Amino acid sequence: MDSAMKERIYLYDTTLRDGQQTPGVDFSVEDKIAITRMLDEFGLDYVEGGYPGANPTDTAFFSEKRTQRSRFVAFGMTKRVGVSASNDPGLALLLRSHSEVVCYVAKSSQYQVRVALGCTDEENLDAIRASVEAAIAAGKEAMVDCEHFFDGFKANADYTLACARAAYEAGARWVVLCDTNGGTQPAEIRRIVREVIEAGIPGSHLGIHAHDDTGQAVANSLAAVEAGARQIQGTLNGIGERCGNANLVTLIPTLALKPAYADRFETGIARDRLSTIAHLSRSFDELLNRAPNAQAPYVGASAFATKAGIHASALAKEPSTYEHVEPESVGNRRKVMVSDQGGKANFIAELKRRGIDVARDDPRLDTLVAMVKEREAEGYAYEGADASFELLARRTLGTVPDFFSVESFRCMVERRFDANGQIKTVSEAIVKVMVEGEVRMSVAEGHGPVNALDIALRKDLGRYQGEIEDLELVDYKVRILNGGTEAITRVLIESQDRSGARWWTVGVSDNVIDASFQALMDSIVFKLMKNRELAGLAAAG
Repeated sequence: MDSAMKERIYLYDTTLRDGQQTPGVDFSVEDKIAITRMLDEFGLDYVEGGYPGANPTDTAFFSEKRTQRSRFVAFGMTKRVGVSASNDPGLALLLRSHSEVVCYVAKSSQYQVRVALGCTDEENLDAIRASVEAAIAAGKEAMVDCEHFFDGFKANADYTLACARAAYEAGARWVVLCDTNGGTQPAEIRRIVREVIEAGIPGSHLGIHAHDDTGQAVANSLAAVEAGARQIQGTLNGIGERCGNANLVTLIPTLALKPAYADRFETGIARDRLSTIAHLSRSFDELLNRAPNAQAPYVGASAFATKAGIHASALAKEPSTYEHVEPESVGNRRKVMVSDQGGKANFIAELKRRGIDVARDDPRLDTLVAMVKEREAEGYAYEGADASFELLARRTLGTVPDFFSVESFRCMVERRFDANGQIKTVSEAIVKVMVEGEVRMSVAEGHGPVNALDIALRKDLGRYQGEIEDLELVDYKVRILNGGTEAITRVLIESQDRSGARWWTVGVSDNVIDASFQALMDSIVFKLMKNRELAGLAAAG
């Protein structure tokens, strides 16, 4: 279909307001400014910034307009019952804020009106109408989030429709149907949205706000679109209270790349911006200081990964055999994982991606395959440790420079009472490193023995010291591979540097400190190799 004939889907981001309901998430003004810039540059139609007056952060955030392209939205309640719109202080803060749009939340369930608001049905309808009219009179676009819409509709469709109709007839640009409790099923969403349209509210003015309590927020959003709604509300990476909101990072590629939607609809996201969505998702996780979900649709590190040898062989011949879209279309990449389940095809494909060409009949390849399978039997996990695999491969198939060697290390943990009689645990590490024939000894204290060891190891590497200043450990995982106090331990460490590249390294031992040390060593060596473009051109990222 010609793009001029496609219907427009409008995308509304509520990360900064509904997303902030996520346990453990609390945005500063600076965080909100940074996230808004990311969303604005990506091309979302609406960016909801929060609730002016609810807290000092949101009030400061709305002291000026924060978007260039996206429409800047302030969120708040409809006017209070018993007070006129012109005398409601909460409404005044919304209308005075530097937003272009006001999104009101309004009760649309008769049960909620009586229990939560304690007012009559007509008083609630009057509050909706007066609030929308006040926003329009102030020169702002108005929209209404009809809270508990689907639950309310199933209990009393007439009143719930009356709330939506009151907002639409008062001039609201969007009437947003909210699955507030997240329990409505896609078939119900589809049926109810159609009934709302049949009742006289056009789909071009309807939005959907879905929560993910049954894992169907994305499916429910798409069901609403199929039924006629033309605005979707959601958050980056699906964050939000309880189980989260509809994930825009999943919805946007689906709308853009799946013919069932792409042939009928268009969004405001340009194709070149779509190819940055994986970066957007990961950058947001980085700002939240949390590890990205490896199995996230489209953008996860495992989204285009294959482990079984037969799959890898098929992928090498024709990628579409196991890929539903091209990884590059969303800024991701294909990843053939090496493991004890993989055959030569996995190894050859993965080595080639890293710039290592090896013939199928090269005996060194057989050595590498056997070594990986043997080491994985011992507990190593190279499918989740790309950098350690690359170093092992390069050592087996070629060489890795001897940047430095560790002569010895020692870790001590002391638990004692301090001068105030409080128990204090102190961890100290001593590392002897040989660099260019010179032995260097470093001592460091840290928050636990691994942290102390990391600090000591990176304290003095001679002429290589400056090269690792931007090396940072961002995640540390320990797994016990068998039972008992003498258990084999696997440590996975994720590292990153100033370029934004990330890589995983692995260590295995019956001693958690030794396993950690192996992973730390690989991380540093990989970083030095990467700096020289001897490794990591494909792996780190």
